[in-house]
Amino acid sequence: MNEGNQRLRDFGARMRTLRANAGFLTGKDFAQRLDWQQSKVSRIENGKQAPTDSDVNTWFEATETSESEASELRDELRAIRIEMAAWPRQLTKGHRDRQVRAGQVEQRSSIIRAFDLMLLPGLVQTADYARDVLTSHATLHGLDTDVGAAVRARMDRQKVLFDTAKRIEILFLESTLLYSYSAPEVMLAQIDRLLALPVTSSVRFRILPLLSRLDVIPMHGIWIFDDSVIIETNDSEIVSEDPGDLELYNKILDSLWPAGVEGAHAREILMAASQRWATLNG
Repeated sequence: MNEGNQRLRDFGARMRTLRANAGFLTGKDFAQRLDWQQSKVSRIENGKQAPTDSDVNTWFEATETSESEASELRDELRAIRIEMAAWPRQLTKGHRDRQVRAGQVEQRSSIIRAFDLMLLPGLVQTADYARDVLTSHATLHGLDTDVGAAVRARMDRQKVLFDTAKRIEILFLESTLLYSYSAPEVMLAQIDRLLALPVTSSVRFRILPLLSRLDVIPMHGIWIFDDSVIIETNDSEIVSEDPGDLELYNKILDSLWPAGVEGAHAREILMAASQRWATLNG
């Protein structure tokens, strides 16, 4: 096992000690107390599964763990998650597996808020744009991965845009339309895709125009799914269910959203970007 897995095993051993010291002699007894599957307790204690914030809070409450020790263990779990979030580890099973997992999260979420700094969010990408993005990502991390299968999985994720039971908000920068990650013809098709996006009561997208006055400075991409937030950076993808993190990132998006434009103004921005790419396409 690598160092990261050993650290998770050590964390699980400490959780096992808490359980035993609280008088629960077996994982089965403890699972019954928590109304969990016994296998879940076993996976956590043996370092096979990283618990969620909700899991550890339930564990601490049931074992009457002191606040100081609980705080220490929460910090350790956060550090473990950062290690596990590194892209090479995330993509051990390939880009397709990562896209499938993303789709599963989106399917079970009722609220999806997506913001990106340098890219268009995956839910609105064309296949060719997505292929260039995923190829660039694989090259950066030295991965020989399944880009074609990943693109198909990413396109399949977009079915969620037609689920009227969800609330989806997509926000990106005008400058994103002008960065050259792909050939001009790919960018033209991508902008056509944005122009054709269905705008409904459940799906809205906005563009932050150049020269917009922003009250907060976003440092990276943000995805919010109900009660969890995903923070994407060049080296990792961090998932948090911490209420403080969720409050912070919702606050950031709440601040950025009013500065974005939609409707006719957004269409003007898209058409202007399309004309620039058409000139380059010759």
